[in-house]
Amino acid sequence: MVEDSGTVRSPREAWVLLLAAGLGFLGGIVGANVSDRGLAMRGEGFDGDSRSEQSVSSPSRGEPGAQETVVRVVEKASPAVVAVIVSKDVPRVEEVPLSPFGDDFFGPSPFRLRIRRPTGDVERRDIGGGSGFVVDADGLILTNRHVVSGEDAKVDVVFNTGERSPAKVVTRDPLLDLAVLKVEKKDLPTIPFGNSDDIRVGQTVVAIGNALGEFRNTVSVGVVSGLGRQVRAGDRATGEVEVLDQVIQTDAAINVGNSGGPLLDLFGRAIGVNTAVAGGAENIGFALPIREAERVLRDFKEHGRVVRPIVGVRYVLITPAIQSALRLPTHEGALLVPGEGPEELAVIPGSAADKAGLQEGDMILEVDGQKVTPDRSLQSLIRAKRPGDTVTLTVLSRGNRKTVSVTLEEAR
Repeated sequence: MVEDSGTVRSPREAWVLLLAAGLGFLGGIVGANVSDRGLAMRGEGFDGDSRSEQSVSSPSRGEPGAQETVVRVVEKASPAVVAVIVSKDVPRVEEVPLSPFGDDFFGPSPFRLRIRRPTGDVERRDIGGGSGFVVDADGLILTNRHVVSGEDAKVDVVFNTGERSPAKVVTRDPLLDLAVLKVEKKDLPTIPFGNSDDIRVGQTVVAIGNALGEFRNTVSVGVVSGLGRQVRAGDRATGEVEVLDQVIQTDAAINVGNSGGPLLDLFGRAIGVNTAVAGGAENIGFALPIREAERVLRDFKEHGRVVRPIVGVRYVLITPAIQSALRLPTHEGALLVPGEGPEELAVIPGSAADKAGLQEGDMILEVDGQKVTPDRSLQSLIRAKRPGDTVTLTVLSRGNRKTVSVTLEEAR
């Protein structure tokens, strides 16, 4: 936080002050909290028309023409949408009777209890899942990383026909909530990619997924209600929290189990991957833009893994509200701040940023001359680069404006 004299207080002290002020909108993060992935990230535990694009209309949902269009989209896409089932070997238990009074010396007790105890064996049990969709006829399936996060879990996919096939997780995106599965099948129906850069607010979209982990190929229809959102999404089961950047906001219902399913335009093309929903809100869901999935697939085919560049910093995007609360000298940029945990430092030790001399409290204003703003975050600007690229950062550090060269490293 900057004093009137221009000196800088401790960034950690400033960050605590910011939290105490109760600001609900940090760095472009959606004001309504995205609830934990147990609800929000929508991959949870269980208990064909040949007409040209020009001929397909997109009237309002209440008109018969729109209904027919949606029906055609669903008929065309559904064969390529799968349910993703995650199972794991868990200890087998059995119920045995137990008398609260010990041995039945006086005969059977009327107060017999039943307890559960391990048998020493294991059994395979479905513990979670979500959705996915085929993106390559030779068996590549796109889904969310959190849906298949367990390293020792077994993954199966269930096709629209009801056939269940084993799948292998062939790659996970280290930064975004995306993963690729592989099944040993050929000539599968696929869903083509659209252009997520051409999406417009208000256009009709269709979401298909494995709702509630039970109802395969459940369809919901809505509109794109916002673009370029940044949200924090958490997983109650793992405690993982990540920032999803430049995501698509939609009011098409994204239910439990829909994670990893496609968000489709009215031509039947995937424009997003359904990922999260805002907790405590009515029909505010989020999908990762399909351009990110295209890059994941390209990297996997070229390198056998997803290649993502990183600077090695934690930050919050500066907004006018944050500028006012912390009395910062700028209303744009990325303020380097620590995370919530004691080891979540603002600048990761040994990272490219650390080697370049960046420090907690610094403000990154530009990347290669492009301003860092809520609509163009530091993450999105860096994600457009490749590991090994050298970028020039314009930084405001302790009241001094300077340029720093940083060689990007690969995220692991």
